[in-house]
Amino acid sequence: MRGVIPSLATGLSLAGLLAGAAPSTAISLPATGPLSSYEQQRLSWGPCSKAQAELSAAGAQCAKVKVPLDYSAPGGRTLRIAVSRVKAKSSSHRRGVLLSNPGGPGGSGLANTLALRPALKQVADGYDLIGFDPRFLGESSPITCARAEPPAPPGPSTSPRADFDASVRSARDTARRCSEHGGNAELLPHASSRNVARDMDVIRAALGERKLSYYGISYGADLGAVYTQLFPRRTDRMVIDSSTDPSATQYELFQSSGAPAEEALDEWAAWTARHHGTYRLGRTASHVRMRVEQLIAQAERQPVSVQGQRLNAPVLRLLLKQPIQHTEYDPTLAAIVRDLVEAAAGEPVEPGPELAAMLELLASPDLADSMVGGALFMCGDGGWPAGGWPKDPETYWKNSVRSRTTQPMFGPYVNGMIAPCAFWAAEPREPGTAISNDVPVLMLQARRDNNVPYAGALALHRKLTGSRLITADIRSHGVYGRGLEGLRPVPCADRAVNNYLRTGALPARDIACARR
Repeated sequence: MRGVIPSLATGLSLAGLLAGAAPSTAISLPATGPLSSYEQQRLSWGPCSKAQAELSAAGAQCAKVKVPLDYSAPGGRTLRIAVSRVKAKSSSHRRGVLLSNPGGPGGSGLANTLALRPALKQVADGYDLIGFDPRFLGESSPITCARAEPPAPPGPSTSPRADFDASVRSARDTARRCSEHGGNAELLPHASSRNVARDMDVIRAALGERKLSYYGISYGADLGAVYTQLFPRRTDRMVIDSSTDPSATQYELFQSSGAPAEEALDEWAAWTARHHGTYRLGRTASHVRMRVEQLIAQAERQPVSVQGQRLNAPVLRLLLKQPIQHTEYDPTLAAIVRDLVEAAAGEPVEPGPELAAMLELLASPDLADSMVGGALFMCGDGGWPAGGWPKDPETYWKNSVRSRTTQPMFGPYVNGMIAPCAFWAAEPREPGTAISNDVPVLMLQARRDNNVPYAGALALHRKLTGSRLITADIRSHGVYGRGLEGLRPVPCADRAVNNYLRTGALPARDIACARR
């Protein structure tokens, strides 16, 4: 899902310092002031790393952009941000640069803008497609934490409180492993969304551009909004897809996803009931839902054993929460539930490919370490879009228990998901970002998004007074370029984005794409 952070006075002064005037796209900016050496740096382009096969195949070049670790002390320690570039096909019709972020927080994005090229179609020809790994991730001066010990498997019996206490121990251990490892204590306070946005602006300047265009999804959408707030006059064509309420903390955003997830489960249950002959989970939606709730209730006492792996209720809720985000994954979810119900009944189960893939991921020794990137920014931000986690574990437990009345399936998951931030050693150095500007922005949102609810996008839309909102009445997390992932495209939204990136003209009004 989606994280931000660093001192209030510093944040306000830097916003004014870094958001200087700049008209249209051009080359070779004169730069003065404390960041001039960063903005005027000459990049050394060369082959991308061996890990970036897609970029190499596309003829991309890669470089490292030097940025300050601490923007309030730009003369101090520096970081190296990995960037990639696929040049525009036509120099005569070149618009500028297009950056992107795939979300997370914690997502590596070096090849992300290139991956958008099939959706962009001819529009891509007019832009240098710029990918980048945010600071501390991927190839950008990465932070590593001490290796996690293999998690202890659940015992044959458990309880909701025992499962919760285990999650607290895990979160506390992650915080310890990160804060005490190497020189991380100096680095962690500078892992924030505001600093990533500042890094983006240094990338812009180092590329010789007066403005940058951008596409971001989920947390990447909120990162784009942060950029518009810090650098309103550096923003060219900004597209943000699946965003959140800027008045909420990350924990509150998690909580807000509980109710729409329950509605999505009802929608899925109705579909599954219509396919009872295939999945045998019930002929009515209420019967299907009852089977799922019984499965979870049993796992809260006795974890479900599948091929030697015990799956407790928190893990099952996580497994179900992922595919329910997209209507197209209804068959996948039904197949997973069918396997789990049979396993819970003591029947020998050969997991289908859907469940087998998830079990393989859960058994991976690298799973805990793969979560670190998200924790860096969720804990580094002082508020929206990624921070704001309660410190007392009992807050999560009480909210989890309270949610069971109206959100029996997903309430305990979204309310009880304690993050390492409750135990993080480094305090945020800035508040979260308050959004209020009239920068032109094209927003997209699925009306039945159960990851980042529609109401949150409406709240951000009101704060971005120059924005236009494209609404798709679908159950999905992400609207633009869905065909890239084998999902059903929303042509109305794809056309709107590509037209905006091509012409710079926002739609005259908000658009509701017709249901197909």
